[in-house]
Amino acid sequence: MKKLICVLMSMLLLVSCGAPRTPDFSASEAAEEVYQYLLDSFGETMLSCQQESTWMGSADYEMDIIEQATGKLPAIRGLDFMNDDFEGVVERAKEWWEKGGLVTICWHTGINGKGYQESQNDVPDFDKLLDESTPEHKAMIENWDKAAKALGELRDAGVPVLWRPFHEFDGGWFWWGKGGGDNFIKLWRMMHDRFTNDFGLDNLIWVLGYSGDVKDGWYPGDEYCDVIGSDSYDNSTNKNAYKRLEDMNTGKPIAYHECGYVPPIEQFESDGCLWSWFMIWHTDFIVNHNKDELNTVYNHEKVITLDELPDWGEDK
Repeated sequence: MKKLICVLMSMLLLVSCGAPRTPDFSASEAAEEVYQYLLDSFGETMLSCQQESTWMGSADYEMDIIEQATGKLPAIRGLDFMNDDFEGVVERAKEWWEKGGLVTICWHTGINGKGYQESQNDVPDFDKLLDESTPEHKAMIENWDKAAKALGELRDAGVPVLWRPFHEFDGGWFWWGKGGGDNFIKLWRMMHDRFTNDFGLDNLIWVLGYSGDVKDGWYPGDEYCDVIGSDSYDNSTNKNAYKRLEDMNTGKPIAYHECGYVPPIEQFESDGCLWSWFMIWHTDFIVNHNKDELNTVYNHEKVITLDELPDWGEDK
């Protein structure tokens, strides 16, 4: 994806990039097209995004709520590999892409697998996890490779993915953030290099998802991410985090990658933080969202919904 950033950023005169990550690496055409769209639209519009749940009787539980309230569907569908739901996520991601939508995937996982509880409760020994000679490292990598295989299925199907691993890393509540910034950077780069170089996952647009604080000392480097972001559940525009991310001067799109209530779009504009996208979290967060206000947001001229996305690629 580094080559992708270099080409597109140079076209927009945003930043000056260094050498590509690997001599022959290039992003897939679909990933390049989507990333160019993100660059072009950033600062002008916000894409709507909704995180799904899979335990409410229908995988479209949240989407149905939005469509009923607004007459629209989100531009981006949020998915989660949690509890080894690789097959289901791949299927729903393909279906959403075929509808013309974009997908973002996160992953609540323990060091060696499973779901949300393990992602918070696991206690890492980073000296062992980052040492390629240890059984602990091998077990962690075997878990990663399950996700890489699923993402490879999406690559082979031509589906680009806004890939958001190790989210809220600087918050310290998930195992991947419990070792501090230096260990996190090593972990992130390790996954990035494995997925890029060993698995050839050229369909990934790497989303670096800070918590609301956006702490210093956690940035893995320009060549290791494509979008930077923050989340907050304080029902605000998250403007302070936006400013901190903006001050990093990366030239990358900035995403509000998780939120609850979405304020009026005019408030985002007045606060100077028109994010690349906003993603409302699942179940209670969308159920309890004021539906009149949600309708206003989804039908605002600055908000992009599924029906307003471009036609991706010549074959779609």
